[in-house]
Amino acid sequence: MWSFRVDPHLALPASRQIVEAVLDGVASGRLAAGERLPSVRVMAAEALVNPNTVGKAYRELEMEGITESRHGDGVFVTAAGPDRARTLRRRATLESFRQAVLEGLRAGHAPDALSEVFESVLRGARSAGGVKKARGA
Repeated sequence: MWSFRVDPHLALPASRQIVEAVLDGVASGRLAAGERLPSVRVMAAEALVNPNTVGKAYRELEMEGITESRHGDGVFVTAAGPDRARTLRRRATLESFRQAVLEGLRAGHAPDALSEVFESVLRGARSAGGVKKARGA
């Protein structure tokens, strides 16, 4: 069974950490379509948070179409959940990348220096076998 623990040292609210962890799990395939998430009570105990925090995260995931509540059965990953989670994660990572580039430029880094960092990271990932053929951005 999948589990997650909230990091109290992060600035990100606990409910958002849970949402992000579930999105990552679904996008990566660790949580498959049709798979049941831990109950609110179990997740709260594992994540070391209030059950209301987990409930808030689960509601957000349901509004995004990642999960669905089945009365009396629990919360499950929807059939569309994996594709939707991958889309959301890709969108979020591209936006973070854009923001990091802009922050680097504002800090005075030369565009060529930022490009070199990007290329260096890609070379390292390729040599480690960590780069897969990506589908559209």
